Amino acid sequence: MAKTTRATQALDRAGIPYSLHAYAYDADAPRIGLQAAEALGVPPGAVLKTLMAAVDGRTVCLLVASDREVGMKRVAAAFSGKSAFMLKPADAERITGYVVGGISPLGQKRPVPTAIDAGSIAAGGDIHVNGGARGLQIRIAVADLVSVLGAQVVPLA
Repeated sequence: MAKTTRATQALDRAGIPYSLHAYAYDADAPRIGLQAAEALGVPPGAVLKTLMAAVDGRTVCLLVASDREVGMKRVAAAFSGKSAFMLKPADAERITGYVVGGISPLGQKRPVPTAIDAGSIAAGGDIHVNGGARGLQIRIAVADLVSVLGAQVVPLA
C-alpha cells in the first residue's frame, strides 16, 4: 500500500522503519481507536489513540492505548502544569492540520510537546498510531516512536 501523509513523510525523513495498515473507517464508531484495533485484528492496547489537550494554555499531544482513559491531573503534572483539558475537535484540527479520526502524533502542522502513557507501552515491541488519515494506521517500534517524537513516557491513564 502506497499512501503518503505528513506522518509517513516525517518517518521517511527520519529514516524510521514502519508499515502501513488500512482498515474500513467507521465514522459512527463511538471509540475510533477500539474500532481500529478490531478492524486490524490487534488487541486494543496495541493501538494508541492521539489526543490533543491544553495544559495551562499550552497545546500538548497525548498518546494512550485505545482501551484506556487519561487522567487530567496526570496530564497537567506530566507537563508541570496546574490544569489540563481536552481540546475541542475544531481546535485540534486547526492546530494539527489533520481531521478528527485521522490525527497523527507525527507530522503535525507545528510540533507540540508529546507524552506517551507509560502503561500503554510497557510491553515494548511494536505499536499502532494514526497514520494521518482516517482508516490508516502506522505500525512502528515503541522506541522509534518515542525517539522521533521526542516524547516523554509518563503515567497518564
